[in-house]
Amino acid sequence: MSKTRIPSWRHTLAATAIVALAATAVACAPASDNADKEHILSVGQIGNASFVQNFNPFSPNSLAMTNRAIYESLLVTNLAKGEILPWLAKEYTWSADGRELTMNLNDGVQWSDGEDFSSADVVFTFDLVREVRGESAFDYLEGWAAPDPTTVVFTFNRTYTPALAEIGTQTIVPEHVWAEVDDPTTFLNEEPVGTGPFTEVDKFTAQSYDLRKNPNYWQEGKPQFDAMRMIAYGSNDTANLAGINGELDWGLGYMQNVQEVYVDEDPEHRGFWFPTVGGMVSLAVNTTKAPFDDVNLRKAMSMAIDREEVAEIGMTGYTHPADCTGLSDAYDSWKDPAIVDSCEWTEYDPEAAARLLDESGYVVGSDGIRVTPDGQPLSFGLSVGAASTDWVSVMKVVSEGLQAVGIDATLDVADWSQIDQKVFLGEFDAAIRGGVTGLTPYEYYRSVMSCDTVLPVGEQAVQNSHRFCSEAADEQLAILAAATTEEEQMAAGDQLQSIFDENAPLIPLFPGPVWGIYNDIRFTGFPTENNPYATLSTGESSTVIILNTLKPRQ
Repeated sequence: MSKTRIPSWRHTLAATAIVALAATAVACAPASDNADKEHILSVGQIGNASFVQNFNPFSPNSLAMTNRAIYESLLVTNLAKGEILPWLAKEYTWSADGRELTMNLNDGVQWSDGEDFSSADVVFTFDLVREVRGESAFDYLEGWAAPDPTTVVFTFNRTYTPALAEIGTQTIVPEHVWAEVDDPTTFLNEEPVGTGPFTEVDKFTAQSYDLRKNPNYWQEGKPQFDAMRMIAYGSNDTANLAGINGELDWGLGYMQNVQEVYVDEDPEHRGFWFPTVGGMVSLAVNTTKAPFDDVNLRKAMSMAIDREEVAEIGMTGYTHPADCTGLSDAYDSWKDPAIVDSCEWTEYDPEAAARLLDESGYVVGSDGIRVTPDGQPLSFGLSVGAASTDWVSVMKVVSEGLQAVGIDATLDVADWSQIDQKVFLGEFDAAIRGGVTGLTPYEYYRSVMSCDTVLPVGEQAVQNSHRFCSEAADEQLAILAAATTEEEQMAAGDQLQSIFDENAPLIPLFPGPVWGIYNDIRFTGFPTENNPYATLSTGESSTVIILNTLKPRQ
């Protein structure tokens, strides 16, 4: 099995890639009779049923396009190709010893209020992030400095190859605005100032709002349309109905039988692309409390779940069962075949699940429900957001499998904001969760097994919310982070897979599709499987590339 290495930290990337990328992405557009009208891209936002005007990029409750259309980063990543591309930085270079990273910024960039963007804004942003998140933020960095207005130098206290993506994708904010903010964690930032293509908030209501294009955008001739309209939908079903009726240009999520019910209605203009390179979707259980701290229980629960049924019924065949490495399809080339070929606890085997439960002291009571070794009913809720109808279907399959082996696991369907709050604080039992993605497995394994990412219950943890700590994983993560040869990288990656397999920190279900559905009757240039210049998603780093590529039909 071939394995690709971590993108070299010695590589230098030229800004001309942006121009070439955009040039290949835009399709020829037929004539239209609305050339004299404003061109407003309609985008569905699925989740909570209403909007709160929060454009704070440091807030977990900020609106979806905050870090896509308003604020930008030095680099952007494209999961479809596993590549990193220049953005506010036109190029970067590493020192020979890997202890210094220099970012050279594009000339002539302005904030949307007309103030000049400079390296001082980058330095301020990293200072602010450390203030907000504490000393653990960018703990591999000794410091950062701006020797001139278009250069930022990051100095490292150790070799740390994943830093390129972490530093490069950090959202940058304007010093002249945020220096006056008393509390950056609670500031709503209702009238944002950014460098992105769409920064001007207009017609804001609880159900929709417009982002008009940045009057001082630094990429000449971009964006090529006037505004984007974000529309709130409480569920997949309501958004999909609007899409089927032709009311949305982009932004739909899971849709059952998408080819038949959506594309076939207008195959000339409608399309979809669901690559399974998103985060691993898993059943996370709270390992800070019994009985979920028992690896045997976690593995028995896993064996009781029919992942083929999860994929075929719950996800309509858009994905496939996970294996015991926990890695999604974005990391196929990293997988150790010896581990993949010997997976047991991610295989559907209810008889083996029942045996393991019996052997571990989870005996069946008189009512058919198992009890824990200390005599408590093995009964808990499976939390899932009502808006995600696909995941609700998945959790029904999970519930049925667990109940079949005597575990009283029932659906707990609520608004995502309520579920997220409990999960982030560590005040939950079991919940379906998406996984962290990155250019390498490092980011994923750190987010699910590293002691460095474990926060006390009651403190908000947006990663490792199941709070699993493995010192062995931390040792291998450190080796992987410092590795500069392919052999070292793959050896550490294999060890991390082995640790995941041994400990089952959470229960992987399936690699998450990156949902993308479009209607190009009004706008052309959406990415596709044949033209993967970005993933067809409204919520990825590469979304900003799409916003700069789309153009209205004339």
